[in-house]
Amino acid sequence: MKTDFSEMEDDLKAALEVLKKGGVILYPTDTIWGIGCDATNEAAVKRVYEIKQRDDSKALITLTDNPNFISRIADMPDVAYDVIEACAEDQPMTIIYDGGRNLAPNLLAEDGSVGIRVTFEKFSAELCRRLRRPLVSTSANISGQPNPKFFAEISDEVKSKMDYIVKYRQNDNTPRKPSKIIKLKANGEVKIIRG
Repeated sequence: MKTDFSEMEDDLKAALEVLKKGGVILYPTDTIWGIGCDATNEAAVKRVYEIKQRDDSKALITLTDNPNFISRIADMPDVAYDVIEACAEDQPMTIIYDGGRNLAPNLLAEDGSVGIRVTFEKFSAELCRRLRRPLVSTSANISGQPNPKFFAEISDEVKSKMDYIVKYRQNDNTPRKPSKIIKLKANGEVKIIRG
């Protein structure tokens, strides 16, 4: 089966260049379009909060392309692998883990936890793989406004504040929704945050 990685190549290179310089991008994910930056860059994370007009006490979600990477940035119980595998076939799942580390401090919740999702979507997964760092992924809207279900619903106000806007999937008007969110404690206890 032929992949369309060749069509994404220019977008991937441009987005990577911006991310490595501490910039902010608008990009498609496995759920809705996201505002993203390098999740280890405190200044870039601060800009994302400012763009969203969001209180930085409300933590942002982080994307990675590899479940094995999670243990580098959070306390990951073994059961998480089973949950991630099950989610790969269902709706994407963001898991909140305790003990966030090696990330921008302003990315973590007040209790030190961090929300992480493994993306299986082509563009966002490849972007994470090439960046070699986790990527911030928060809905492409001003806080309190509805989540855009596809690119055409993203406001001009949000678009105007980006350093780069990915072209890939801009014409895809398939309605998408945010991920489910659960909190997974070290003892395997699960709490549903958003179903």
